[in-house]
Amino acid sequence: MKKQIFAVLFLFLVIPFIGFSQTGVIKGRVFNEKNNEPMPFTNIIINGTSIGSTSDFDGNFIFTGINPGYIKLTAVSLGFERRTTEEFLVTNARASNVNIGMKEVGIQLETVEVKADAFKSFAESPVSVKTLGVSELERSPGGNRDVSRVIQALPGVASGVSFRNDVIVRGGGSTENKFYLDDIEIPNLNHFATQGASGGPVGIVNIDFVREIDFYSSAFPVNRGNALSSVLNMKQVEGNKEKLRFKGAIGASDLALTMDGPINSKTSFLLSYRRSYLQFLFGIIGLPFLPIYDDYQFKLTHKIDDKNQINIISIGALDQFSLNTGLKNPNEYQKHVLGYLPVNEQWNYTFGVVYKHFSKNGYQNWILSRNFLNNEQYKYPNNDDSQVKILDYVSQEVENKFRFEDVRNVNGYRITSGLGGEYAKYYNDTKQRLFVGNTERLIDYSSFLEVYKWSLFAQITKTYFEKLTLSGGLRIDANNYNANMSNLLNQISPRLSASYKLANNTHLNASVARYFQSPTYTTLGFRSSDGKLANKENDLKFVRADHAVVGVEHFLDKNTKLSVETFYKWYDNYPFSIRDSISLASKGADFGVIGDEAVSSTSKGRAYGLELFAQRKMGHNFDFTFSYTFVRSEFTGKDEKYIASSWDNVHLFNAIVSRSFAKNWNVGLKWRFSGGAPYTPDDILNSSYRRVWDVTGRALPDNNRFNQVRLKSYHQLDLRVDKAFYLKKLTMLFYIDIQNLYAFVADTPPIYIVDRDMNGQAIVENPSDPIVDQRYRLRPLEGNVGASVLPSVGIIIEF
Repeated sequence: MKKQIFAVLFLFLVIPFIGFSQTGVIKGRVFNEKNNEPMPFTNIIINGTSIGSTSDFDGNFIFTGINPGYIKLTAVSLGFERRTTEEFLVTNARASNVNIGMKEVGIQLETVEVKADAFKSFAESPVSVKTLGVSELERSPGGNRDVSRVIQALPGVASGVSFRNDVIVRGGGSTENKFYLDDIEIPNLNHFATQGASGGPVGIVNIDFVREIDFYSSAFPVNRGNALSSVLNMKQVEGNKEKLRFKGAIGASDLALTMDGPINSKTSFLLSYRRSYLQFLFGIIGLPFLPIYDDYQFKLTHKIDDKNQINIISIGALDQFSLNTGLKNPNEYQKHVLGYLPVNEQWNYTFGVVYKHFSKNGYQNWILSRNFLNNEQYKYPNNDDSQVKILDYVSQEVENKFRFEDVRNVNGYRITSGLGGEYAKYYNDTKQRLFVGNTERLIDYSSFLEVYKWSLFAQITKTYFEKLTLSGGLRIDANNYNANMSNLLNQISPRLSASYKLANNTHLNASVARYFQSPTYTTLGFRSSDGKLANKENDLKFVRADHAVVGVEHFLDKNTKLSVETFYKWYDNYPFSIRDSISLASKGADFGVIGDEAVSSTSKGRAYGLELFAQRKMGHNFDFTFSYTFVRSEFTGKDEKYIASSWDNVHLFNAIVSRSFAKNWNVGLKWRFSGGAPYTPDDILNSSYRRVWDVTGRALPDNNRFNQVRLKSYHQLDLRVDKAFYLKKLTMLFYIDIQNLYAFVADTPPIYIVDRDMNGQAIVENPSDPIVDQRYRLRPLEGNVGASVLPSVGIIIEF
């Protein structure tokens, strides 16, 4: 790593002496977003400059001789809302293509409102929405160009340990989030994903293709169902329309190759492939596991004519994992991890087609998609493959989806309506030895499940007196799993939001809604020893969450926003583990599988708090984001009393500042603080039994003391330095990213290991007793295994 950093610093010093060509080209089109009709004579300016252009009869415009860098455009036309694009990167290696959709508001001869040019607004979702642009994704300190890590800086989003990308929003569980890529739902956001949840160590989305991200923590759009805590909507760029272009990148964990360009005058494509080199780094530094991953991302856009367009989207990953059993003289921690960690191999893909048709007053989307997950895990005792496996798990999830959306504007009303259908298959073959207390349970079952799902939705939005905007919607979901879930009336999701203009630059916003989510396939497909669907017998229900949010936002100027929001979430019908006597809301922060057990829909929960947010975008080359969240998260236990969930951090704070300097330098800092999370202490007595430890390889949690202990608070400083070189036919971007700059040692739960004698033999405290009663001597692992300073470098070349 030191050699990589010195190499980048050397390039920083040498490349300035190579010839430059500091100009770029921007091309684009301005259109009416409701019907895709071109808008001639629209004025377009480059933000922060006096450089402007005007669209022609076909809505097209062009800028030439533009200095490279991140910029925004603002379009202004009589009778339409002033529209500012998200930022995008201008280079001399290619022309930047930007499409600007404009929203009709009626003819206004004068405007006195202070417009917030840097911030998008959503009439249907006036609260709890944040938008991230390209530079925020690319340059986020500690983000390593990973979507899951970048959004951890947003208000309400908790950040956990450095090797996990769990999406934890406003105290909700890691299963409660949904992700979309150009209107196609992608069930897996991370490599080596925890099946039944959202976490994993590395994201699968290549942000080279991402144009912007809309992140909803409440007030979800009515056409985005099956979410309880958040919806992440990622929008991709389109392929270059003029010539084929290439980009290569070396990041913190992988190598990436991307290409895009035209196929013909109406068709363009994007394609990327990434392969990790973590296995080499982990092997060099002696980590006990060696992960390898590959992923791809593809988009094809075909414009039939001005009224019809087809997008084909696909994304997929191959994750392979091996144990580093060849370590020489492994230390105690390495031996401990090798003792319990199973081998995990996954592959998944999503493929979808979106057909969009523009009509006179709106548009229709016809969306077809298929996604597939194959997940395998196994573990041999002492990693000896001559013995019988203590874990042998194979599972597949297949979803085939259809969704129709109709969006139209009628007499000032924006009406969204549609329906959805889905055919899903789930397969599971599990053989596992596990312990509850000191009682062994053998899990041995095979399951095949077919599920049919359907949904209806509609939403109406209207602005009154140019001050009050109201939006009301209704969504209904059902499936054929059991009688309760098949009844549409049991899953009626009403929602209402309002925004009132208190002053030209101040708004009072509110939203109330009810959301439903189907339990995971691992829960739906679990079978008991008699072969029956255990949770169907237990009358499993959709999980319900009721949201209430009230907030005020104030714009100091067009680039600076302040906001405060208070929120409350009520949960009902949450799956409750019959085996462990805890709510599944607190599971999912570890690798493997969650939900594959018998449950009852009896747990209740509540999450509530306050968010403060301040942000300045594109303000005199100095940007900042500050967010503070007070959050409590509690779910009922076996005695129906509320207990702090695993996500009850109480305090979350993020501060990000970035500064652009001359000669295309940028420096960013991120400081984050998180209150200590609760955890469950280990059951040392039962874990120490020889017959227990030889199977589990680690201590069992004492669920009678569930989340009764709390870690110390955690904080970390991350640094990111970027340098860009714009050569004649080449763009080169370099960065150095250092996480945990001042080497803060995070508090972690104690790790217990078997004590050994001078010869390395496990010490049995009662060797004369029958082997069923013998117990190992356990002791806490000495030293701290928390993260230290994590430097990484990146090189991106585009031509």
